[in-house]
Amino acid sequence: MTTSDPGRTQESVVSNGPSHLRHDLSATPDERRESGKAARKRIRRGALGDWSAATRGQDALQTILAQNQIRVPELLPIRHHRMALTPWNYFRGAASVMAADLASRPDSGLTVQLCGDAHVLNFGLWATPERNLMFDLRDFDETHPGPFEWDLQRLAASLFVLAGQHGIRTPKATAAVASAVEAYRRRIRRYTEMSELDIWYDGTHVESLLRYFEPADRGRVSIHIDKKKRHRTHRGAFAKLTTAVHGRPRINEEPPIRDTIADDEQTDIVDRLIADYRLSLGNDRQHLFDRFTEVDMVRQVVGVGSVGMQVYLVLFEGGSGADPLFLQFKQAGPSVYEAHTRPALHTHHGERVIAGKRLIQSATDIFVGWGSLGPKDFYVRQFRDMKIIPSTELVAPRLAEFATACGETLARAHARTGDPVAIDAYMGRKGTFTQAVGRFARRYAAQNERDHAQLVDAISAGEVAAHPM
Repeated sequence: MTTSDPGRTQESVVSNGPSHLRHDLSATPDERRESGKAARKRIRRGALGDWSAATRGQDALQTILAQNQIRVPELLPIRHHRMALTPWNYFRGAASVMAADLASRPDSGLTVQLCGDAHVLNFGLWATPERNLMFDLRDFDETHPGPFEWDLQRLAASLFVLAGQHGIRTPKATAAVASAVEAYRRRIRRYTEMSELDIWYDGTHVESLLRYFEPADRGRVSIHIDKKKRHRTHRGAFAKLTTAVHGRPRINEEPPIRDTIADDEQTDIVDRLIADYRLSLGNDRQHLFDRFTEVDMVRQVVGVGSVGMQVYLVLFEGGSGADPLFLQFKQAGPSVYEAHTRPALHTHHGERVIAGKRLIQSATDIFVGWGSLGPKDFYVRQFRDMKIIPSTELVAPRLAEFATACGETLARAHARTGDPVAIDAYMGRKGTFTQAVGRFARRYAAQNERDHAQLVDAISAGEVAAHPM
């Protein structure tokens, strides 16, 4: 499958005048709109709602197990156990399954930088370099160029799966999906009238996020955010996760969530991985990073789909002795979309993740970077640093409101990296597109339940190893 570049409907035209007056006239607004309408010939909007397991071209269980090749073998049973707990957990860990399913069908060809795993809980709050709390996408392990609708379909399906997890009836789940898609459509339409710089600088501040909720809910949501904001900091993590040993801070063990690392491996991480990571930082960030000294590190188990990937949590101390810094070094593999679209622009998978993150997010962590340890690629980010991840318990009773915020945020990400005029023209003014995405979400949620049951049956039969932590 191939996808077209956004906004490139004809060859660039360069004037013969002075160089400072030359412009790239790749497409006029009318031509961009026509390219969006022409995309309907690749796949009708109504056809986006179709789903048939008979044509998916994969066995979901084998797709899950194929991902184990680059993972730590002793952690795989934990991954399988976590995914088998609920259909929601399975959905979170099965991005590779959905990527293959989406790629088995025709697509619009309207390319954006995909988040790649835009499920509803991969939206959250964190602090910008200016220490403002912003609402945005938060996970980019699978980021890759691809058709805009793939992110939207994953978001929509996740709303249905999460609704089922909490006993929310189909009409309310359908309404939540419609809220997300309509919010996406409205925001994309708004971006068709904005300049490139205005789109790039747009974002959702925490106060704007609260306005998505009903007045009766704003107080509870605000209290939740304020509490998390105070505790999810480097100092909060230091107080919770470390103990003084012989006068030196040490990260507490909690096997297998946090395991100590042998001395020779620690030396490798410092001399090779951390040194390589430092070189990925700009000069100003290198200067700041050099003010910190590594004092301890552990191996971590994180998430659901990420279990088995090598992850290190490293504690640094500033020269003042009162300024802890936690960095998370997370192994990065190929995006689950790469095999179905085009090769990644970056041969280093950690660099791919960070490049996608910078393209999509309205503001990015000052310490993000990448490095390698032997054949494994890693990306780096601050641990916690006011990152507030919503819980299913908080989101489920307010699913439509939260879905609206997610839809608008996804639209901003796509407008930064794709062509909002072409996307808007493809979606159109009627409800055809929204209804189709809703039908797909409902049908794919049912498919997810069947795939989850397949994993559970394989574990029960002893074909797949699984055990809790």
